[in-house]
Amino acid sequence: MAPEVEEQEERWARLLPELLQEVVRRVEASGGERWPARKDVLSCAGVCRRWRDAAVAVVRPPAVSGKITFPSSLKQPGTREFPMQCFIKRNKKNSTFYLYLGLTTATVDKGKFLMAARRFRRGPHTEYIISLDADDLSQGSNAYLGKLRSDFWGTNFKVYDSKPPYDGAKASSSRSSRRFGSRRISPQVSSGNYEVGQLSYKYNLLKSRGPRRMYCALECPSTQDTWENSLKTKVRKPMGTTVLRNKAPRWHEHLQCWCLNFHGRVTVASVKNFQLAAAADPNDPTSSKDAETVLLQFGKVDDDIFTMDYRQPLSAFQAFAISLSSFGTKLACE
Repeated sequence: MAPEVEEQEERWARLLPELLQEVVRRVEASGGERWPARKDVLSCAGVCRRWRDAAVAVVRPPAVSGKITFPSSLKQPGTREFPMQCFIKRNKKNSTFYLYLGLTTATVDKGKFLMAARRFRRGPHTEYIISLDADDLSQGSNAYLGKLRSDFWGTNFKVYDSKPPYDGAKASSSRSSRRFGSRRISPQVSSGNYEVGQLSYKYNLLKSRGPRRMYCALECPSTQDTWENSLKTKVRKPMGTTVLRNKAPRWHEHLQCWCLNFHGRVTVASVKNFQLAAAADPNDPTSSKDAETVLLQFGKVDDDIFTMDYRQPLSAFQAFAISLSSFGTKLACE
């Protein structure tokens, strides 16, 4: 390396840590409410080794960085230590739902747009088409991420991913020939419908006077599939099924209602509010402790605003799909 190049790189490397962090923060936020340009991150990483280390921290998966920077992060598991705090805005007029990542500690802020879903009626079924594009919510869109499909009663759902969860997975439809456009999550993978989960709402004898009972069985993404070792992985194998059940609320005598502790993240009582935790394994005594950890909580804070907090092993896409199932009438439950 020439002396003048070394001197220039050393000059950039001596930048105050606070200024360097601000540069990286602005690069990450350069996409406004959506996604930053990947070329900006690469340019920042090319300045010097110190800048590269700072930029690498930005593009790490959510499980490591606690951030959702690029679309690929939407289908990677969240953090284990603390929940990823998001919120959903509902537009009743066009049956559309918008998911945002919270950028501050406030219950709801401006947020960073992640994805959107629109509810459609398909004969006896209801479908929620999930997309990266808030204005193009169709299964034929290049931004199509997956969908949620319910039965006639609105109590049983299936979650479909647009990309295979593991090598050799078979699509559930004939739409596997479509491919994502410039914002596609994986340029090498065809887009289709791959079943990755099932949800059900159990019959409620008390009807609207009692809490809903939920059961979820999901194919969750691997926590080991980080951006570093994913390049080395040649074969992706099935990870097994993660089973979730809702935490049972307690009856509050003074308030005369069913209550759950949402730690200030939910402020309006609603039958839609829920908390999901891993189902306890009767053959594993230690699993009862894991069953106390809330992996996904969803609840109402305004007429059309809901918070959604999730953590490992769930991804933002899976958490959003489960939350969407809470909207709409459950004919067998209410």
